[in-house]
Amino acid sequence: MSLVANHLEANGIPTVIIGSALDIVEHCGVPRFVFSDFPLGNPTGHPWNRDMQADIVSLALRQLETAEAPRTTVRAPFEWKDDPDWRARYNLITPENRALLAAIGDERRVQRGQAPRATEAAE
Repeated sequence: MSLVANHLEANGIPTVIIGSALDIVEHCGVPRFVFSDFPLGNPTGHPWNRDMQADIVSLALRQLETAEAPRTTVRAPFEWKDDPDWRARYNLITPENRALLAAIGDERRVQRGQAPRATEAAE
């Protein structure tokens, strides 16, 4: 998205990115960026929290209107579910939880009408 934003900006279309990958987005040098320190896939806030999501989108729209310099980054003023240690657990796969996570993934695939993953014996 960062590269798309830069292309659009080069062609006269203003953009603002809302995202969670601070280092990557800033490295790409987008003109305006609202950083949310949340797990990837949740840039506008907690699922089902419409007030938080609306606040972050409003922050992005203000950033689009008021940024005074290129490569302006604003940090969203929210924490991930009042849990400063979420990073230590995010996408953590251990020998103890590997089978459980695989089973959850297989169940989700079946619910979506997809085939479960191949078993380790078949891999």
